[in-house]
Amino acid sequence: MKKRNIIRYLTLSSAVLFTPSVVQAKTGDPVTIAEGLTLDPIFDARLAYEHVDQPLTNADALTLRTRAGIELASDIGFSFLVESEATLGISNDFNDTNVGNGIEPFSVVADPENIELNRIQLKFAKKDKGSLTVGRQRINIDDQRFVGSVGWRQNEQTFDAVSASVTALKPLTLEATYAISQRTIFGADAGTREAFDGDFIFLGAGMDVGPANLKGFAYLLDFDAGQPVSLSSSATYGLRATAKLPVAEGFSLDLAGSYAVQKDYKANPGNYSVDYIAGSIGTSFSGFGLVLGYESLGSDGAGNRFQTPLATLHKFNGWADVFLSTPPAGLEDKYVSVSKKVNLLGGVTASAAYHDFSSDSGNIDYGTEFDAALNFKINVISVGLKYANYNAESFAVDTEKFWLRLGYSF
Repeated sequence: MKKRNIIRYLTLSSAVLFTPSVVQAKTGDPVTIAEGLTLDPIFDARLAYEHVDQPLTNADALTLRTRAGIELASDIGFSFLVESEATLGISNDFNDTNVGNGIEPFSVVADPENIELNRIQLKFAKKDKGSLTVGRQRINIDDQRFVGSVGWRQNEQTFDAVSASVTALKPLTLEATYAISQRTIFGADAGTREAFDGDFIFLGAGMDVGPANLKGFAYLLDFDAGQPVSLSSSATYGLRATAKLPVAEGFSLDLAGSYAVQKDYKANPGNYSVDYIAGSIGTSFSGFGLVLGYESLGSDGAGNRFQTPLATLHKFNGWADVFLSTPPAGLEDKYVSVSKKVNLLGGVTASAAYHDFSSDSGNIDYGTEFDAALNFKINVISVGLKYANYNAESFAVDTEKFWLRLGYSF
């Protein structure tokens, strides 16, 4: 039996053998159902409105996403989790990018209607020792620059994988994941883009050194032949360092830096090597935050450029999502962000950011972007407002976006 079929067999067998009957719970807290055994209900819902304004097309999307599931856990460290996900389109004046809908006269909002099995996993974990997880799972590594769940979109990205971590060797932490499928945000009606299969290996080794954390990583992506991304296989190796340095009472410096090199891998017909460089310095004082940052996704000048196809891309290079794919000439992003936390309504956070974009090679001006957000809670409802305004120069088109999101979970 092939190794990827073994993972699928374990995933499906878990659903058949361990899925318990429906159990009522009042608050969402774990319910003791036997000695040493608890059942925890999972539920969250998010109503999302997104408006897109572009020169030739606009979009208005109102969607409702719900997730529901259960987690059965034992006090010896074993747990089983199963979770469904469904997205309903209430106002559908948008291009959800799926097969058959790509000709719609609207701008893209990648939140298609969808019903799917979001997660189903078996896990064994021991405090201060490590964990092992088998099945369809959420994977967020570090800041999600290389691997993430794309939680911003309604349909979450998950992976069919085996993942493990070892924390018993402190100060050393080891992480390893082998995945056979990237379950994308595009949903069950997306044809070949519903999931990208292959052999994906994520490796990491980190160590705390005083106030700093140092980590080496490798991401080996071998996509199966015949898929839209089959010629995009790549191998990425790099280092990441973060540090929080206290300066005075209530005042600190937050430092982060990364370097990586990416090369062609397996069936990729290219022959290239491109670099990734990122660095930021931040300060916080009395609820105020300030960050200055720089990120470069390199290009070799021949169209080969640094890509991160498994990342939570919305977190990086502006919220207007103009740079979800790195341009052929690469990308440089110089940015500054400010934030303020206020003790109102259980906590209000306001933030704003400014980006200046250009190419890594060829001296191309990609334009600028202004972003702003406001997040708070009203009782059990989380509220998020977000705005992005991208001003194009010689790349893409002017893009303005606004979001309003209401969320509930227990």
